[in-house]
Amino acid sequence: MLPPELPPLPALTRAEGELIDRYLEVVDLLGRINPARTETTYTALRAAQALAGRATALRDALALMHQRGESELHAATLGRALRVLDGERRSRRVAVPPPTGG
Repeated sequence: MLPPELPPLPALTRAEGELIDRYLEVVDLLGRINPARTETTYTALRAAQALAGRATALRDALALMHQRGESELHAATLGRALRVLDGERRSRRVAVPPPTGG
């Protein structure tokens, strides 16, 4: 049995697609650094080392959009794209988990 088909990505400019990709990379790294969720300092360290480069790429994606005159972010459209790309689950790893019983 095949998994359910994902909804299509909304139409994005190339720069918007780059922004979404870079943003999700940063979110994934922050989730790996989150001290309430990670299990080893080495994992967190490696993610923190990679974060600087990914944050620079995110900044560059936004700077390019600004230089091209794309001055507005269309939150509804970009939010749909993030949901299609599993952004809700991925960003939950950044949050502090609820306390466990005991």
